[in-house]
Amino acid sequence: MVFLLQQMMLYAVPLMIVALAGVCAERSGVINLALEGIMIFGAFMGVVFVRMFQDGGWQQSQGQIIMILSLILSGICGILFSMLLAFSAINLKADQTIGGTALNMLAPAIVMFFIYMIVQQNTMGMSQGGAAGWFMIKPQTFGYPKGYSFGPIGDFFLNKVYLTSYICILIFVLVSVFLYKTKTGMRLRSCGENPQAADSLGINVYKMRYLGVGLSGFLAGVGGFTFAMTTANMTSNGDVAGYGFLALAVMIFGNWTPLNIAGGSILFGLFKCIAATYSTLDINGDGVFLLNELGVSPYVYRMLPYIITLIVLAFTSKSSRVPKAEGIPYDKGQR
Repeated sequence: MVFLLQQMMLYAVPLMIVALAGVCAERSGVINLALEGIMIFGAFMGVVFVRMFQDGGWQQSQGQIIMILSLILSGICGILFSMLLAFSAINLKADQTIGGTALNMLAPAIVMFFIYMIVQQNTMGMSQGGAAGWFMIKPQTFGYPKGYSFGPIGDFFLNKVYLTSYICILIFVLVSVFLYKTKTGMRLRSCGENPQAADSLGINVYKMRYLGVGLSGFLAGVGGFTFAMTTANMTSNGDVAGYGFLALAVMIFGNWTPLNIAGGSILFGLFKCIAATYSTLDINGDGVFLLNELGVSPYVYRMLPYIITLIVLAFTSKSSRVPKAEGIPYDKGQR
């Protein structure tokens, strides 16, 4: 059961942080369909930074420092990439759906081009070792021998986990508090509901929307790096398995609110976990891999997260409360 919960969190945490990235942009009034592309770019830059640190002589004992620095740098790169969407949507007043789709097409092309330039192949990974060896927290991290157990609860938090999971959860909480409990956050949300009224109160709608998209880019970049490390063994190949689009579904399912998004992420994370580990998943610890012995095609398990997404959206989308000014370009000269 501990294994199942740990694996579920590996899939749920990137979804959660990227879904909140969508909330930040859309609450400010800008539709960010480019979450997939930003994740791809953030994942690529994270892998590049890890390789740079390794090639620069950093050792495995400094793995957690490398991870934190790469996480921050991936977020910054996510901000820079998201500014393409912000400029087109806010300054040029271009169609936001088309702009986001264009960035989703641009990101894999750019990433694959640079990957081939760097390693002359279609996938780029770490220069030395793998993500588990360099970044995973294990009993050895605390000076205990290999195979040591902290007990069920202790193992869940301290054995074979990544620090990024806790960092992302902390970021999720901080950004949620920012959006709903601070003056700037409430001003940002007002620009997604009634920008004309916000402007009449002296709020700079353009700055608030840039802030929303920039924050969205940072979170999506962090989510991309987290995905690359926890589920792709710190590799980049111009793909994040549709996580950006799944995050959009989680955002809609969560009705643009952080608490509901956290619950939706756990639900989708569970089915992603089942799809990835069904053949070795011992649910009740009796040594029987029940899901593997059912004789169900593996493609059915792989389709489960997306089937569940469609079912959930079919039942929840009608009750979703979309920000009223979402996707509508704001022109200060018009009232």
